[in-house]
Amino acid sequence: MFEKGEFIVYGSTGVCEVADITTISHDTAIVNGISKNKLYYVLHPYNQNGGRIFTPVDNVKTVMRRIVSQEEVEQILRNLQKIEDLWVDDERQREQKYKEAYRSCDCRKWISIIKTCNLHKAELKQRGKKLSAADRKYSKLAEESLFTEFSIPLDIPKEEVKEYIESYVEK
Repeated sequence: MFEKGEFIVYGSTGVCEVADITTISHDTAIVNGISKNKLYYVLHPYNQNGGRIFTPVDNVKTVMRRIVSQEEVEQILRNLQKIEDLWVDDERQREQKYKEAYRSCDCRKWISIIKTCNLHKAELKQRGKKLSAADRKYSKLAEESLFTEFSIPLDIPKEEVKEYIESYVEK
């Protein structure tokens, strides 16, 4: 179980803070079908002011995990070279791989999306071509998720995470 005040990744919503762990009272039961005897996390999405998500503590449908620690970030960055490229020539198959990788909510898989797109963006640029819309979409989603998550344990603004990673790679 997560604790109040802890940051977690909650599916495609991304980083959320556990604001409370509670049962739902009659006053707060907004949606029919919510069990009033069940424990729920009240989550506040990290980048949304006023957003609130109620999800059962025992939810198995949506990926929920603790954000990575600073040590885990450092370990991931030390092993960047080992993270595989997801490139598949067939655009539909590649998009499916991106979708699966993104929905896994795994930092390493988000990095593989970003890495794949960056490598092939450079190759395509030399031939006067651009990445497909799907490549750009999933690269942006993966960057947003990864940079938001890494910013918390690194205690730096999300906008500085890319530069932090690049400087780490240069070492």
